[in-house]
Amino acid sequence: MANDTLVERTREHRENRKKNRGRKVEDNQARAIAKFIRVPPRKARLVIDAVRGKYAVDALAFLRFIPNRAAGYISKVLTSAVANAANNHNLDASRLKLVEARVDEGPRMKRVHPRAQGRAYRILKRMSHITVTVEEVEPKPRKPRKAVGSRAEAARAVRRTSTASVAPATVPAEDSRAIVLEGAVELVPTPEEAIEVTEAVEAAETNDEAGAPTQDDAE
Repeated sequence: MANDTLVERTREHRENRKKNRGRKVEDNQARAIAKFIRVPPRKARLVIDAVRGKYAVDALAFLRFIPNRAAGYISKVLTSAVANAANNHNLDASRLKLVEARVDEGPRMKRVHPRAQGRAYRILKRMSHITVTVEEVEPKPRKPRKAVGSRAEAARAVRRTSTASVAPATVPAEDSRAIVLEGAVELVPTPEEAIEVTEAVEAAETNDEAGAPTQDDAE
């Protein structure tokens, strides 16, 4: 009879402790703790420093591609914290942010490596306690998406405008001496015309040397 009473008191005391303990975080937060993880704290902190302050979704995607054994344990703890927030505290999983990520050192297992001449080197197998706290915040801002093909459409419009502004001039079909250069029409003289122009220039130079009256003298 006395033993039954003692068991009832122990059970009641345990329930009261759970009720009076309360939450250790805010109402919009959730926490998960993993203890005695067989990873050195120094190596785990290198990973957890990279995801602290990120949204939970981004942090989980980031941890998935880190080639470190600690990343797997941290990912499991973060997943547990997100599940606690969604299932136990009715928080939106897509708006959770990693506000606290801490790695504490756990106990050390001491081993001995035998060396020469009866000596022994100590081996320390360190453990870690990983604590993760997530908080419900404002939704993650999204960048406005650009319309598909807008850049291509703009490039095509510029190309059409430039082509229209430098359109080649119309060349008469019967004139075979017309050459189109960058939208302008230039007529190339025939050999006979070139000879006539050369003779006219030489005759003008000869008259000037012979003292022929020029237009200035006539005036």
